[in-house]
Amino acid sequence: MTTSWVVTVLGVIVALIGWYLAPNAWGYGILGFGLAHIVLGVLDMFRTPGRVR
Repeated sequence: MTTSWVVTVLGVIVALIGWYLAPNAWGYGILGFGLAHIVLGVLDMFRTPGRVR
């Protein structure tokens, strides 16, 4: 669960950096990269862990 929170918080930080650089093409790419990390971090919170063999 801690890893999911770290990925989500880093995604928020990266998305905010991309938001401030948004008129530039790099800004949109960084914003999308941050938003993807937010989505993946939140989805990982809802995942049920599998069996460890």
